[in-house]
Amino acid sequence: MARRALVFDCDGVLADTERDGHLPAFNATFAEVGLPVRWSEDDYAEKLRIGGGKERMASLLTPEFVAANGLPTDPDGQKELLADLHRRKTARYTEAVARGDMPARPGIARVVEEAHAAGWALAVASTSAEASVRAVLEHAVGPERARDFSVFAGDVVPAKKPDPAIYHLAVAELGVDADDVVVVEDSRNGMRAALAAGLRCVVTTSSYTGEEDFTGAALVVPDLDHGPRGPVDLAELEQVLAGPAPTPKEHP
Repeated sequence: MARRALVFDCDGVLADTERDGHLPAFNATFAEVGLPVRWSEDDYAEKLRIGGGKERMASLLTPEFVAANGLPTDPDGQKELLADLHRRKTARYTEAVARGDMPARPGIARVVEEAHAAGWALAVASTSAEASVRAVLEHAVGPERARDFSVFAGDVVPAKKPDPAIYHLAVAELGVDADDVVVVEDSRNGMRAALAAGLRCVVTTSSYTGEEDFTGAALVVPDLDHGPRGPVDLAELEQVLAGPAPTPKEHP
């Protein structure tokens, strides 16, 4: 039998990190550097339509905002500013993870152990910074099991979800066939990236994504402990692989 692979998104999948982790870290960073920005939960729900933390912060840099706050106007200066803000934000976020502010989502550790015992490859594919992803991963599955994961994160590809680039990279680096991969996502953008790469996708909805359209997902559940017939286990993931595969698309 060909080797299977189980690939998780990070934020909203391994832990419900957006509301209790990323949002307060963004706002604390803005306050630290004196920027007059404080995203509400509704504001952040809109920002989540943009893949990547630096990209979300870049959306602030309108000509009016830049002029009003004395920020760099040249591309290199803005790139340096965003990199500095993102470093500060990532440090705050990883501290929150270490404090246990964001518990692992139900069923994650259980399904990971089942997949590892069956010889499946394990990976995370995320638009978040690698340091943030590794912190959440270790918290969710333990440091020892986290070492069995391949991590594809941050700027490792030029285009972020819903572009399928990160999933194409994961499949190639894992050395598996797309037909043997199950992706676990929580957002429409993440699902679109997986489907565009020709990968079957299970969706575990999170605090910001419950109302999104998940047409095309092989399975949609509130979390891995609450599937249509009880906890989602490896047998159910095998059934997902037995179902029809999505057609790859260059542009989702």
